[in-house]
Amino acid sequence: MLGTRVLTAVIGIPITIYIVNYGEWLFAVAILILTLLAWHEFYIMLRNKSVNVFYTLGLLLNFFILGCAWLGNSQEMIMTLVFSILFMLMKMIASGNKFTIADVAFSILGVTYIGILFSHLLLLRYTDSTLYIATSLGTLSAGASYLWLAFIGTWANDTFAYFVGSRFGRHKLCPAISPAKTIEGSVGGMFGSILAIIVLGLLFKLPVSHSVVMGILVGVTAPIGDLAESAIKRFAGVKDSGKLLPGHGGILDRFDSILFTVPVIYYYMHIFVLR
Repeated sequence: MLGTRVLTAVIGIPITIYIVNYGEWLFAVAILILTLLAWHEFYIMLRNKSVNVFYTLGLLLNFFILGCAWLGNSQEMIMTLVFSILFMLMKMIASGNKFTIADVAFSILGVTYIGILFSHLLLLRYTDSTLYIATSLGTLSAGASYLWLAFIGTWANDTFAYFVGSRFGRHKLCPAISPAKTIEGSVGGMFGSILAIIVLGLLFKLPVSHSVVMGILVGVTAPIGDLAESAIKRFAGVKDSGKLLPGHGGILDRFDSILFTVPVIYYYMHIFVLR
C-alpha cells in the first residue's frame, strides 16, 4: 500500500507542479475535471444510503460555479447557489415526494461542499495575476505562490500528523469519526504546517508573523477537512470516496483537507496581506 501511494505521488507531483505554475486555462480545466469527478464520487457514496442526489443538475451547477470563479464573479457564484436551492425545491415539489427533503439537503450540501470549495482553488490561483514574486527557485505569479502555501502547508500537516501520531499517539482526537487520529498527531501536524509555511513564506518574502498565523490556520482547518470527509464516508458506509488514485482513494480523499485550507489562505491573504 505504501509503495503504491509513493508511486502515485512520484507521478502526480511533477504534473501538479507544472499545472499549478503554468496556470491559465490548463489549471482551470484541471480543477473543473477534478470537481466533476468529486461530484460523481459524492453521488456514488450517497447512493449507497439510498439518497437520491440530483446528479445532472449538480454537474451543471458545479460547472457554472467554477466558471464564475474563473471569471472572478463572486456575486454570480452566490446567484448560482441560490438558484440551485430553488431548482432543488422545485424538483421536490414536482416529484410528489419521490425527491425528498433529505435528497434536497444532500444535493445542496454536495454543490456547496464540492463546487464552492473547489472554486476557491481558482480564486486563489488567479489572485494578482499581474504580480510576480522572484525567488531562488525562479519567478512565480503571486497566485501560484499563495496556492503553494496552502498545498505545502496541508501536505506537511498530513505528513507530520501521520508520523507523530504513529510514534507518540495515545489520546484519540475524534474516535466516533476517525479512530486512528490522535491529539498528539494533530499537534505534530500543526507544527508541520507552521514550519512548512514559514520556510515557504521566507522564500516568497512574506513576513514571518503572517506565515505563523497562516500555519496555525492551516494546522486547525486541515484535520477538520479530513474529519468532515471521513464523516461523509462513515455515513455512506464506504472506506474511500473512490478508487481513481491508487493508494490514495478518490479525489475527495486526496483533496479533503485542501478544500478547507485553500479558502482559509485565500481570505486571510485578501483581508490581511493584500490590502
